[in-house]
Amino acid sequence: MENNDIQNLEIHDDELNQEMKNELQETSAVLTEQNTEIEQVSILSENNQADIETVAEEAKKSELEAEKLMSDIEKSQELPADIDVETMSRLELADLLVETVKVEDVNTVKNEVALIKGTFMKKEKEHREALLEKFIADGGKKEEFEYSHDLQTERFNAAFEIYKEKRARHSENLEKQKQDNLALKLKILDDLRILVESEEELKKTYDAFKTLQERWKEIGLVPKSEINNLWQNYNFLVEKFFDKVKINKELKDLDLKKNLELKIEICEKAEELLLENSITKSFRQLQKYHEMWHEIGPVPQDKNDEIWERFRTTSDKINERRREYYDKIKVEQEKNIETKSALCEQAEQVAEMVITTAKDWQEQTNVLNDMLKVWKTVGPAAKEENDKIWIRFKTAIDNFFHGKKEFYDKLKEEQITNYNQKLNLCLQAEAIKNSQDWKRTTEELIRLQQEWKKIGPVPIKYSDKTWKRFRAACDEFFSAKSNYFANIGTIEDDNLKMKKELIQQLNEYPFGENKNENLQVIKDFQRKWMEIGHVPIKSKMDIQQEFRNAINANLDKLKIDSVEKSTIGFKSKFENIAHSPEGNQVIYKEKTFIQTKINAMKNDIKLWENNIGFFANSKKANVLKDEFLEKIEKAKQDIKVMEEKLKFLREVK
Repeated sequence: MENNDIQNLEIHDDELNQEMKNELQETSAVLTEQNTEIEQVSILSENNQADIETVAEEAKKSELEAEKLMSDIEKSQELPADIDVETMSRLELADLLVETVKVEDVNTVKNEVALIKGTFMKKEKEHREALLEKFIADGGKKEEFEYSHDLQTERFNAAFEIYKEKRARHSENLEKQKQDNLALKLKILDDLRILVESEEELKKTYDAFKTLQERWKEIGLVPKSEINNLWQNYNFLVEKFFDKVKINKELKDLDLKKNLELKIEICEKAEELLLENSITKSFRQLQKYHEMWHEIGPVPQDKNDEIWERFRTTSDKINERRREYYDKIKVEQEKNIETKSALCEQAEQVAEMVITTAKDWQEQTNVLNDMLKVWKTVGPAAKEENDKIWIRFKTAIDNFFHGKKEFYDKLKEEQITNYNQKLNLCLQAEAIKNSQDWKRTTEELIRLQQEWKKIGPVPIKYSDKTWKRFRAACDEFFSAKSNYFANIGTIEDDNLKMKKELIQQLNEYPFGENKNENLQVIKDFQRKWMEIGHVPIKSKMDIQQEFRNAINANLDKLKIDSVEKSTIGFKSKFENIAHSPEGNQVIYKEKTFIQTKINAMKNDIKLWENNIGFFANSKKANVLKDEFLEKIEKAKQDIKVMEEKLKFLREVK
């Protein structure tokens, strides 16, 4: 917030302002009593007129003290030039208050304390609103939000309690001082009584009287209840003194001449202020000269109007400069409010735009930042309008960035989803990168690559890393595939050699008596056969038949039943398929196929069995009947084999 915003916050320091107002009320009460006493003193004789004016001047001095106290209240609303609290954090403000209240007389730092407290209250409110916004953004309800003071607030409150305690002690000391002042003034009244009754020579008596008058003026405030009685006694004794001593005209003229010289000096200093560049400085200094003017006694009657006119004319010129200065400020403030209103309209238009891309959000963010820079170069508006226009501008900016936050929150969520999808593709590619089923794996990787392209962007910190991981898996497979087909002739020859060696090992294997162990050995040979890659195409059928003959020969020799014999190769094949990436899908299709075939064959058996019943007893009919019975038996045998295969597929993992 701007400097005017900060100054406006200071008026919320109720405790400090109330204390100042109390002091002002006390001083005003004194002033009222003094004015009453001046009217009472006006009945003095014409010969005592100069001293009566002196008494009146004291009343004017008290009036000026009251004006000065009000000025202090106004100054407490100003920003001290050597403290920039707006840029401070709450902790720094708390630390600043701790240091500020270390002085013994905190009355000398009340302006700084008011400023620090006002700024801290504003930042405390902003901090609380930020926590509330975060609480709501995290899913909480506004009515459920609970705010508790943190370390900064507790530290600030502790420092402010110290300040209030010192202020209270100051008030107690002030009351005690008033009692002491009352005792001093009562002592002066006793001395005046002695002086009135004294028989000393005129010069000595007069000097003693002037000394008592000066001491009386120097003494500060007294309890309010004693003011009227004190002044009545004081004025009575002054009147009695003038009646007794009858100050001669020469002495009075000497005083008047001295006062004239002092007032001429003040006029000269005031005229020098016309050359001062700072309007504020010249005006404040003029107030001090007016205070000094009122403290000086009367001048010769024939010079009174002349010297006052000189001083008043200079004062009028300085006051006119001040009025012109503030008129100029008013014009500038009107221009500033127009400029700021235009900026508000532009900011509101940006905040209402429908933005769908990150690029457009960034462009409009730059536009708002430029507006904010321009705003900072524009001076303040009138005090009553400045806060309103700032809230309007800030609301538009807050609305824009709230929309931007929602956009990026949604974008971030989408990017995380995309990241998880691409991560899953990486895992799938890595699972098949070492496969040697070149055709099927190539098709699968191409499918994964096409799916990759359809997925949107991921968080930028993962983008490059994820792509490199996916690309590495694909490259590893295609590199292996390329190397394989580059040496396909040599590899197939080696595979043919390994298959021949495997057939020889099968033929020479010493099978035992345990049937299950023998079956497992044959399964192992078949699995090893499947693990060996392709052989030259011209040798494929021959080597495959040679291996099948060797298997069947051993199965016959080991007396393995037809069902086991028919399924042993099947089981070996699908044990290998079960470990491949697409194994589950292939096995599911095979189970469906076998189950469908079993159902069809069972239906055929029922049909054939029904048809047998229609054959007549004849030689030709018996031949057909035997054929159907043979078909039925073979079908039942095939069903047993397929059911064994289906059972195996259901158990295989």
